[in-house]
Amino acid sequence: MPTNRDDIRDFLNRRKQVVLVEVKAADGSTPREAGAWMLVAEDCIFGTIGGGQLEFMAIDHARRSLNSSTDAREMTIPLGPEIGQCCGGRVGLRFKRVDRGVAMTLIEKVDLEIARRPHVYIFGAGHVGDALAMALSLVPVRIILVDTREHELSATQVPGIETCLTAMPEAVVRDAPTGSAFVVLTHDHALDFLITAEALGRDDASYVGMIGSKTKRATFRNWLTREVGRPETFDRLVCPVGGTAVKDKRPCVIAALAAAEIMTAALNHRSKPVAAIKERKRIPA
Repeated sequence: MPTNRDDIRDFLNRRKQVVLVEVKAADGSTPREAGAWMLVAEDCIFGTIGGGQLEFMAIDHARRSLNSSTDAREMTIPLGPEIGQCCGGRVGLRFKRVDRGVAMTLIEKVDLEIARRPHVYIFGAGHVGDALAMALSLVPVRIILVDTREHELSATQVPGIETCLTAMPEAVVRDAPTGSAFVVLTHDHALDFLITAEALGRDDASYVGMIGSKTKRATFRNWLTREVGRPETFDRLVCPVGGTAVKDKRPCVIAALAAAEIMTAALNHRSKPVAAIKERKRIPA
């Protein structure tokens, strides 16, 4: 589900004159890669090409073209001391006024990017689950908050996420797409174990994490060995989520640490060559 930051249709519908600024070349150390883009209108921008003096100059160049009869075509900016930006590389920018054809192309591009976002399933809409959903709402992932309790789901105030009320959360794991991340934070240890075992049975998951302590981790390993008979899958489990380097159990702190962990795993998984990613399959019981 797109958030307001993704609503390119609304941006374009509200503004008659817009310039597309695209990074056509990026040599050396640069803030963004070739292909990065943003839209510049008289009152605001959509997207970013990296910020700093580079972006300031690009916005100024684009807005001057909006107020003149000539189009701003291209410019090359060395990122050195002369502009107060010490990256050291060189960026080539292309400018284009947005007409209907350009607008449709950009809308399709944004829609495709949204559709390809990694899925993150958060099981448990309690304090940590809600905080984690909020932390992840700031980054480009599709968040599904899952719980067996209607009241907890209806109480969430996190914008731009999906909720799933189900009596069988383990079935949600089975139906998730390849590359999904699963974070287990429910109110019930037995339910945590059930969902986590199901997620570890997916060898195509990008991340499987469970909230817990050393004792809970050891108990789950014994349970996984005894009840499931696949103790080797335990090595893929992240428990506790967020790691142990920071000794702070406040939900917002756990959420921030776990969000970084999840994003690292999800984006690294997505960046693997297609040939290296196996087709989804279940590990036999």
